[in-house]
Amino acid sequence: MARIAVIGAGTGAMAAAARLAVAGEKVTVYEQSAGYGGSVGRYEHEGFVFDTGPGLLHLPAVQRDLFVKTGKESLEQSVTLTQVDPASRHLFPDGTAVSLPNASRAGVATALDAALGAGSGERWSDFMDRARDAWDRSRRPLLEEPLRADHQLLGRDPYPAVRQRRLLRPARQASTVAEIGAWELADGRLAALLDGYALAHGLDPRTAPASAALVPYMEQTFGSWYVMGGMRELARAVYERCVARRVEFVFGAEVVRVVEKDGRAAGVELADGGVAGADRVVLGVRPRPGLVPDQRAWGADDVPVRAGSGAGAAGRFTVLLSLRGAREADAVHRTVVHSAEGTAEQEAVFGGRVAGHPTVTVLRPDDPATRPDPEHEAVTLTATVAPQGPVDWRDAQVRQRFADALVERAGAAVPGLRERILHTEIRTPAETEAETGAEGGAVPPPALAGADGAYLHPGNATRLPGLYLAGGWAHPGGGLPHAGMSGTLVAGLVVEGEGFRGSR
Repeated sequence: MARIAVIGAGTGAMAAAARLAVAGEKVTVYEQSAGYGGSVGRYEHEGFVFDTGPGLLHLPAVQRDLFVKTGKESLEQSVTLTQVDPASRHLFPDGTAVSLPNASRAGVATALDAALGAGSGERWSDFMDRARDAWDRSRRPLLEEPLRADHQLLGRDPYPAVRQRRLLRPARQASTVAEIGAWELADGRLAALLDGYALAHGLDPRTAPASAALVPYMEQTFGSWYVMGGMRELARAVYERCVARRVEFVFGAEVVRVVEKDGRAAGVELADGGVAGADRVVLGVRPRPGLVPDQRAWGADDVPVRAGSGAGAAGRFTVLLSLRGAREADAVHRTVVHSAEGTAEQEAVFGGRVAGHPTVTVLRPDDPATRPDPEHEAVTLTATVAPQGPVDWRDAQVRQRFADALVERAGAAVPGLRERILHTEIRTPAETEAETGAEGGAVPPPALAGADGAYLHPGNATRLPGLYLAGGWAHPGGGLPHAGMSGTLVAGLVVEGEGFRGSR
């Protein structure tokens, strides 16, 4: 029985811990905060309950596999999952609105034709067919296998962009999300729809490779799900599964250094000076200077975390609203209010400034557990923003002005919103940084093929023997499904060794 130290209690790290414990390893998780879940947090105020991290679950098969492989109770026996239908409602600057059904390609095409005009559904469906081809080409090496030594192969974009001939000019093919919207979708509203998927995952549509088409493909193919009681209930279920498998948790334990002995990871040093020996270490938080000895776990040819620093990073700004008045019967769980200044918004977010006209996602779950009684409602507003640092999100005036902008924009989705507000809680990248330790409060995007590998994340096995990486800052990147996949890959590498090539 090997001793394994896991740093961090995020969902990806806990997924690795549960799988390793089932394999017979002795696992201890060291978490600097007072609780589990990482970015999957919760805020409560006078009977109102809010998620402070992801609001929906996509690709639930990842979580189902975790529960099947680690115990008798299935995911559905541990939490209550409900499909969100419609999956989303979209409000465009010209006043057009469209509701997209959940996990129905034909239904989405029909809805787009009805709202945007004949031919819109066909153009979107053709795009989704190409996205499916990209999914089939890249799914295993990008999501289900450890990052290979020849990861440069993933530098080629798997999206089969349409070759467009032009009179007296060279033919062109889309290489970015923005170019797909402009050249293939050929409708500003369809382009905004695609841009919104990218932006919500912290990706700049102007530079994100065309392979980011996988983001809407995954959502529209596998559906959008909500966990009753809030997404925090999923983190609770994963934590309880770990405890049931005899994983030990030590909270309030900040790890300051991975201990190296005889050329391999041999434990962790804590902030109080204590040292806990281990045969292997799983790093479930973002790598930072000083945490790994001499940073020798990574070499010059290793994959960078593109969203880790500089202008490419993005964070989340969230406004939690306690409202008087019942949720109307025909209210939609998720509404996206698109910006009329998409390019200017992207320039601001990824250029380190505050956007003047943000795209806002409005979440209105029909969940009694989130409100004190039926005559009240809990609503969450989110926007993708520049991280803490380029913007000072601790500045009270900056915070309030941007929160007011979100409330004003969200009024298009929630009748009488401003007059119904009882209490407002504002959360910015500054809070994310303080609570998770992520520099600038940046949120890791999912890994993408293409762009010469610039959107890949460091592999789960490192150059320091005995040290592994899990969670959103490791392969295959950010988001609940991807973090869960990272836990699967780490467990496979630890148990089966370097020959592990992913589950089939």
